[in-house]
Amino acid sequence: MNQIPAVLADGIIYASWLFLIAAGLTLIYGVMKILNMAHGSLYALGAYAAASLGGAWLAHGYSPYGSYAVLIVAAVIAGLAAGVVIERGLLRFMYGRDEVTLLLATYALLLILEDLIKLAWGVDPYFFAEPYSLLGTLEFGNLIYPTYDLLLIAVALIIGGAMSWMLKRTRSGKLLRVVIHDREVSVAMGINVGRFYLTTFTAGTILAAIGGAITAPMISVVPGMGVEVIVLAFAVVVIGGLGSLPGAALGAVIVGITRAAAVHYLPEAELFSVYLVMAVVLIFRPKGLFAGAEVRKI
Repeated sequence: MNQIPAVLADGIIYASWLFLIAAGLTLIYGVMKILNMAHGSLYALGAYAAASLGGAWLAHGYSPYGSYAVLIVAAVIAGLAAGVVIERGLLRFMYGRDEVTLLLATYALLLILEDLIKLAWGVDPYFFAEPYSLLGTLEFGNLIYPTYDLLLIAVALIIGGAMSWMLKRTRSGKLLRVVIHDREVSVAMGINVGRFYLTTFTAGTILAAIGGAITAPMISVVPGMGVEVIVLAFAVVVIGGLGSLPGAALGAVIVGITRAAAVHYLPEAELFSVYLVMAVVLIFRPKGLFAGAEVRKI
């Protein structure tokens, strides 16, 4: 019982990280109905960009505290460039096709991006640990955590809050919800659906890249890291309900707490626990916890 505070703290930290990597995926599916298999590679692209640009920043002797801004700048640049190229160069020619076709197209894109990352950065690991250790640690009773972990929670809350505010409170967000509900009616009303698709996909790629950039100081950046992440991201959005932002947040919390409990009480079941939770949820809620009502056209 004395491990419960540690389980909760570890679970919340891990859930924050999960939400960061899943937010872009659920945004793209919610608007465009594209299950983006390349999301993991875009996450990896953000991590590599952050490690490279951050390493160059420190190598030139600039303030290490500026490396936090460099992380975000690198992610935004990488995500913006990749999002525009992919959406304008590939996806816009495939709108209206079956979701399975789009799934296969993004899977092919995943394979291409993985090879391009190896060509650009090689196969050796990149290390950029300075931002993680720079802020020191915090103590909560008997628990000691790096301050960077609390920064991770703050970033997840800011991104989640900003996305929710944009969708519910801004004119663009309200128009986007119209596009989500019915693309054909949106076009008839004069809404530039193509522009909304471009903006949405680019925002999703930027979110994926930010997730990778924030993670880069915590791990070694290596080839294949995106493939591992996409499985967890899919688990989160499937549990919460495809396309649901509150569902992604709740799914991240459920997976985070479950995984933390497994680590503390049954370490050999850590990986299995994630899929067990997903299976249990899907048995009772096949479309996820926050699955929206489907519109039927006659």
